[in-house]
Amino acid sequence: MQIRPPRDDDFEAIAAITNHYIATTAIHFGYEPITAGDLRAHRGRYPWFVADEDGHVLGYAKAASWRDRAAYQWTCEVAVYVADGTHRRGIGTQLYTVLLDELARRGFRSAVAGITLPNEASIELHRKLGFVHVGTFVDAGYKLGAWYPVDWWQKRFATAPDAKPGWDPATI
Repeated sequence: MQIRPPRDDDFEAIAAITNHYIATTAIHFGYEPITAGDLRAHRGRYPWFVADEDGHVLGYAKAASWRDRAAYQWTCEVAVYVADGTHRRGIGTQLYTVLLDELARRGFRSAVAGITLPNEASIELHRKLGFVHVGTFVDAGYKLGAWYPVDWWQKRFATAPDAKPGWDPATI
């Protein structure tokens, strides 16, 4: 298996993975299927990675803007999704490890992740990779006939209280 940035032709598979979660779970709060074009457009300035096994995309990890105001630009939101039937193979761990290393290399201060509850596998993954629980939003989303809480987790890359941003966000 190879972890690499996505190519344009990977986005059909990425959309299929995402649409599985949209259609069958509350893990993704989308209601409507997403297209490959929609996902390509969301890529923006933040890194994405895919797990490729013999030309098949088995999962992806992505970073995105967490909040729009300028002061938030050193924190990003991250997510990882693996194809149905490929869980517990270490794909999510490998994808997230590469993504988090890239975010640290780019000078981000932290990454945050929302986890729809219940989801012990995702909580375990985030703990293993150094995220800490920072809060829970009760009844944060309504899907599939029920209200769901969302846990928020944070991984800090830099912790010095007097550290100044060491990069120009316009360059990422």
